[in-house]
Formats: sequence, C-alpha cells, structure tokens
Amino acid sequence: MQQIQLAQPGGLDNLKLTTTEIPTLTDNQVLVKVQASSLNYHDLLVVLGKIPTANRRVPLGDCGGQIVDVGSAVSKWKVGDQVMSSCFPDWLEGQPRPELLSFIGDHQNGYATEYIAVAETALTRTPKGWNALQAATLPCAGLTVWRALVEEGKLQPGESVLVQGTGGVSIFALQLAKAMGAKVIATSSSEEKLDKLRALGADELINYREAPQWGKAVLAATGNQGVDHVVEVGGGGTFGESVRAVKMGGHIALIGVLSGPSVGEILLPRIFMKQIRISGISMGNQCSQQAMIDYLDQSNIRPIISHTFELASLAEAFQLQIDNRHFGKIAIRVAD
Repeated sequence: MQQIQLAQPGGLDNLKLTTTEIPTLTDNQVLVKVQASSLNYHDLLVVLGKIPTANRRVPLGDCGGQIVDVGSAVSKWKVGDQVMSSCFPDWLEGQPRPELLSFIGDHQNGYATEYIAVAETALTRTPKGWNALQAATLPCAGLTVWRALVEEGKLQPGESVLVQGTGGVSIFALQLAKAMGAKVIATSSSEEKLDKLRALGADELINYREAPQWGKAVLAATGNQGVDHVVEVGGGGTFGESVRAVKMGGHIALIGVLSGPSVGEILLPRIFMKQIRISGISMGNQCSQQAMIDYLDQSNIRPIISHTFELASLAEAFQLQIDNRHFGKIAIRVAD
C-alpha cells in the first residue's frame, strides 16, 4: 500500500510518498480502507514541524473509509461498514483528561495511508447519506463546531452567531447555525468570498480589511447589543474584536489561532463586566461525535468542499491551504 510519511524536521518537502505493507490486525482491531481525508490547521502545524512529532509520522487526523477486515474479538463492526475517524480515539466519553488526548496524525500515525489498523473503539459510523469524502470533513472541524455551538453554547433558534473567515470550521458553523434557526454574521477580507457566504445564508457580512475594528460593525448590525456566540478561530489577532462583538452574557468558543497564539492588548474589564463565557474547544469525545451524527442524519447539511487532491499531491494541497485559496474544506482522495 501507499502512504505519506513526514520526515523530521518537517516541511512540505519532507512529505514522502512511500510503499509499505498492509498492517496485520490484533484481536481488537479493524482494518480500514481509507477512502478520504481532509486538511485541518492542526495537520498543517504538524507537517510544518510546528508541532513536533516522531520521524516518519503518517499525518492527517480525518478519515472517511470502509472496514475491510476485523479482528477475532471485534463485535462493533463488520466488513463493509462505512466509518469515520475520531481525532482523539481514546476519548470516548466524559471530561477530557491528559491521558485520553492522544491525537491521530500527531501522537499516533494518521490517515495519509491507504489502509490503517485501529482499535474498534476508535471509529464511529458515518451520517446516513454521506459519502466517504463528505464524512472525512467531520471528525475535526465538524465536531469542534458541534461542541462549540450545541454542547457548550446551547445554541437556540433566534440567537446570533459570528463566524470568522471561510475555512472549514467557519463554514460548517455557518451551516449548522442556520440549520438551527440562528442569525449569522460572517467576516472575510475577500468580496468574492463574502458573496459565497451570502449564498450560504449569512445574514450580515463584514469585510474586516475595510473595517479592522470589525467588532464595532457587529455592534452596529445588532443594535449595539452584540452577538450571542462567537466562533473564534483567529486567536491572538482577532480575540479583542470578538470580546467587543459579543453581547453581555454571551459566549465565545475559542477554537483556533490562525492569526497567532498570543493575545495582545485586551481590556480585561470588558470580559468580566460583560460577563462573557469563554470555552476552549478542541474537538470532542466520541459520544459528542455520535450526537452530531444523529443530528446530521436528519439534516440537509452537506459539507462545502473547495478542492480535492489525490494522496500523492498532499504537499500541493497543504500549499493551497497556506495560500488561503480555499473556501470550506480541502479534501484528500486516498482510495476508491
């Protein structure tokens, strides 16, 4: 089989397409034919060497695939089942604990491979009617949004949600929020992308290049009240404006650090005087993933896939991500 391995110290030039043996199973493992994956910012940090990992690590945390063999003690799955990965395969339920947060494609080999042997508990089924390429967009980005808006945010119809930019997390947040009856305010620096956000149902649009203090524009669009929820993916460069934009008693789901990991000057009194609730979100457990899947079974939501690359072109796919030329998810087709 073919797989991509990352040589130390990282970098796109150190992604190597290799040929290796199909793994053999232990009693409690299943063999998954990886049909598709998708790119996340975490994957990019791993590949660039920003998150240190072992030499010859197989990257990518997302998978949509099919079970082609099962170990002798496996009871949960059968050959032919369509499955998707759990980014934290050991975090099945309850609160996070350090020993449960071993990330696929980082601490463990990931899904940039045609076949992988994993524990039967490391997978969930895919939503009904979703193909492998679509399902592969969910384990990281989709689950993060679900936990941020539904489980931590307790999103209700008629509330308002601010999404930042046009990456996979923000686009899925827009789709989920609209499906649940919320109003969505979306930001981008590209008029072309703003038009696409409008077509997806965004109610208010803000060009943050034209309005660097875009939190003020959010206040203006909400009658000076602010939004109920902010899906904060920017980090250091955007957090201050998110604090400005959220309403009193509102919720900020801190998800990403696309604009940097360190926060600059923020008026801390603004946080406690507005009584803001801030949640740090990094995916979720398997029970959360199953709840998301149950919801998507009954939903018309389908992911927005910007570009699709073959496994051998993984470095090219990451370059497109670096260049920010995508709208939604970048998918990787691994096997038929």
